[in-house]
Amino acid sequence: MVIKNRNLFRITRFIIFRLSRLFKFFGGLRTSQKRLLIIKTDAIGDYIVFRNFIEVIKQSEKFRDYKIDLLGNTLWQDVALKYDAAYMYRFYFIKQYELYEAPLKLLKLGWRLFKNNYEVVLQPSSTRLLITDGLAALTAAKQIIGFESNTEGILAKYKTKTDTFYTTKLILPETVHFEFERSKFFFENVLGESLSINSLFIPVEKNDNNGIVIFPGAGIFKRSWRREDFLALIKMLKQHSPQQIYLAGGPGDIQIGNYLEENLPLQSVNNLIGKTTLPQLIELIGSAALVIANETSAIHIAVATKTPSVCILGGGHFERFAPYPAYFENCPVCVYQKMECYYCNWNCIFETAETEPYPCIDKVNLANVWQAVLALL
Repeated sequence: MVIKNRNLFRITRFIIFRLSRLFKFFGGLRTSQKRLLIIKTDAIGDYIVFRNFIEVIKQSEKFRDYKIDLLGNTLWQDVALKYDAAYMYRFYFIKQYELYEAPLKLLKLGWRLFKNNYEVVLQPSSTRLLITDGLAALTAAKQIIGFESNTEGILAKYKTKTDTFYTTKLILPETVHFEFERSKFFFENVLGESLSINSLFIPVEKNDNNGIVIFPGAGIFKRSWRREDFLALIKMLKQHSPQQIYLAGGPGDIQIGNYLEENLPLQSVNNLIGKTTLPQLIELIGSAALVIANETSAIHIAVATKTPSVCILGGGHFERFAPYPAYFENCPVCVYQKMECYYCNWNCIFETAETEPYPCIDKVNLANVWQAVLALL
């Protein structure tokens, strides 16, 4: 969280810490409705790993009669509207980090949520944020349930205050590390029952021979495998497979896509980077023969659409998002070079140039990635 306008942020804090008390007072004077709000504003990959629990909670004995709303991230708005609208009464989508310096927007959204008169608010993200804690408080719901959390996403001085917003804070066991299992632990505790869900699923029309999809970006440059290695990998693929190669990714990956296209023979790849919607990317992955990517949402989409995949993996969130537990269907094949500093939450202890990836990514060997790919061709 980088704050540029401290004055606007002070107003935001006033709304979260002061006005929320007023909302809570008036909320206590009313009778709540059978209405539930889920706050899940993480990135695309987080939502893909989480989204199947929406159906679980909608069909549960405890909440099947409730109107369920979702407060989500604009990054994956199109996915939620296409695949999850059947389970939702109403959606709200935000750019969460913009709200830190947009107090008027925060207040308007908080007021809209307050008027919905929720009985229950759930925040199943194990890494809490100040802004989502604040929005939960502004609902003035009778029950607000979240994780105890750590200070990865919120300063300790703020967390001490926002802890009081919750009626229940679940403590995540040390044995529960993988992101999917964190959500499963959360909803088993909320629902008071054991859940049988053990996989991700997105319904797509399967055509398993429609090319090889490569995601060369990672959202953050330093978490990306070197572009020169991707270039060499594509050249090897062209020699060993007749499959069409697609480059995919978001607008932030356009530069690396152009580099790869310009350094390959004409029409070697079909560069779709920045040219597709997220639902189109899901359909592309779902019909592919193979996906090769850094640790990004593409890997989770591949798991959910039952597409074989190879994940070039660093150590920042090792075992939280990948590798997948062995019991999962269609686990990605993860290629990594484990270091003592793994599990660092991407707070790298090494000094590296801005133009270089983190060492844990840089150490991933092309030959090892190729062996993983070759086994799946």
